[in-house]
Amino acid sequence: MFGLLDKGTLRRWDRAARAAETLDAGELKQLRQRARSLGRRVDKVLHVAEERLALPLQGEAGVRRPMHSDWAWRPELWRGPVKPMGYAMVETKTPIGREAKVFHDCTLSELSVRQLRNTKAEDIAAFGLRMDVFRFDGSFLSLVVDLPPEGVSGLTRRHIIRLEIRVETEKPLEIFGRMNVRHGPNVEQLVREFEGSSGELLLEFDMNATRLNESRIERAWLDLIFEGPEMNAITLRDLTLSRRPRAEF
Repeated sequence: MFGLLDKGTLRRWDRAARAAETLDAGELKQLRQRARSLGRRVDKVLHVAEERLALPLQGEAGVRRPMHSDWAWRPELWRGPVKPMGYAMVETKTPIGREAKVFHDCTLSELSVRQLRNTKAEDIAAFGLRMDVFRFDGSFLSLVVDLPPEGVSGLTRRHIIRLEIRVETEKPLEIFGRMNVRHGPNVEQLVREFEGSSGELLLEFDMNATRLNESRIERAWLDLIFEGPEMNAITLRDLTLSRRPRAEF
């Protein structure tokens, strides 16, 4: 698959890198655009390669699917590397990869986040996310994860959405999950509290408890909300979502 063509491509980019020092502004802008376009493709290949080659091995890294599930998903943050892999003094609405953001209302952020590799035998996901919280003068800290189009397509009030996490904390705290579905100008919200704050935990959101207009669904997102996170370290080793139709009686 790789050979002379790839060597030629590398030589051309070596020449382009040397020429960048002397190109005029117009030519340099064109070269920058080509490099960015190539970089996006390279990043995609690296993300998939790291996901498949990272520990645990691909054969052990599947998403659990409850019986009759029609969709199951692990966000990219737990599948492969994201860039950048971490931040210090995290501001609200800071993105972590393409699908997740950190939200808080602190006046002075003493929060850091970083992606890390999972290496324990019990780890299913290849990567995890660690949040170190020091002084915290805000009222909320949340991690927001956008669901992909596949998770929204065909969603009905008959569905139950299942959230599973594997989490480690230095000290106990309350963790909530909130499922949000926008349909037209309205947003349906279902809030549940996890039983505990460490280990393998799960929640289920029954869409039958909403007034969801199935014909107008636009997007959906998950909030993981951490109550009283001050002076704590929270490590999310895994996060998966799945959905299944409710049993009919």
